[in-house]
Amino acid sequence: MSEFFFLLLILALLGCLLLTVGVLVVYSGLFSDIDIKTGSPPIKNVTFAYKFKEGPYKDCGAVYTESSSIGPTLRSMAVFYDDSSQRPAEQCRYAVGSILCEGDEKPDEELQKLYENFGFKVFSLPQVSHAVTTSFPCTTPLSYVLGPSRVYPKLAAYIKERKLSAFPYIEICNSDYIDYMVPLSRQTDFFVPEMKEEVKTDVKEEDSDEDRGTDITGADSHSDVSSVSGGVPWDSRETSLAASTAASLASSLPLRDVMDANEDKHRDHSDRDSNVSVGSGSSFEELDMDQEGAEQKEEKEDAEKEDIKEGEDGARAAVVEKKESSGDEEVVQEGERM
Repeated sequence: MSEFFFLLLILALLGCLLLTVGVLVVYSGLFSDIDIKTGSPPIKNVTFAYKFKEGPYKDCGAVYTESSSIGPTLRSMAVFYDDSSQRPAEQCRYAVGSILCEGDEKPDEELQKLYENFGFKVFSLPQVSHAVTTSFPCTTPLSYVLGPSRVYPKLAAYIKERKLSAFPYIEICNSDYIDYMVPLSRQTDFFVPEMKEEVKTDVKEEDSDEDRGTDITGADSHSDVSSVSGGVPWDSRETSLAASTAASLASSLPLRDVMDANEDKHRDHSDRDSNVSVGSGSSFEELDMDQEGAEQKEEKEDAEKEDIKEGEDGARAAVVEKKESSGDEEVVQEGERM
């Protein structure tokens, strides 16, 4: 009897535990509505104390914790630049930190200096007129895990369906909700200096690959040279405090149209075009010479055919004349006999 009672007690405790976990997950936003829209962003121009990192997005929680411990009353913020599904996780780039001030406000000099003493850098992010935005309730620490797993797939579908050029992906953590925004303009102004240098390096490396894959006539022998990651800008987050998202960039690359490194590439393409023009000109000259030679050959063959034809006609005429003369001689001989 006591064993049966003990078993019932264990089952009751397990049921209470499962019920508690279920309530916690639901309260953390498991079934919250996600309203994605295009409009004004949730923030204006901000001054951002950040650390730039390269590696798996799941590791960004440490920087979140550090920045929050320095300025516990400040809003945390993260900017994710790469698509973790197209770029190796170890090479994904992001900036995480705190918002020191917004709009016309000035940052607290002592607080800014404190962040700088801990290795943070300060950068100003612009205000944009339009962005893809949504929000997610932040009620428990579990919300930081549920939010990205629910928000980013919907953001991806929204942007892809409308064929928007939106990047990078920005996450702003407030006290009771998390804002997500993806700028639709001035995207590269959200690149911190370290990211801009990374992009320039990527473009130069790509140019080197293209140069190695170009033959002397200017034709590329390697058509599958890849560039900065692009496409749908994120994967679901790996239980971290930040989004596994980003843009690309540049795919294709929108970055080439706005980055200074672009100039070197244009020069390379100009050189290639001039080489192609020279090669094409010489090819046309050779083609003309071949055509002239073919025409001369045809004229020569026609002349030979005419000579042969004339010779044959002359031979036939000679035979006819010979036969006629032979016939006349026979007639004369018969007349003499008579």
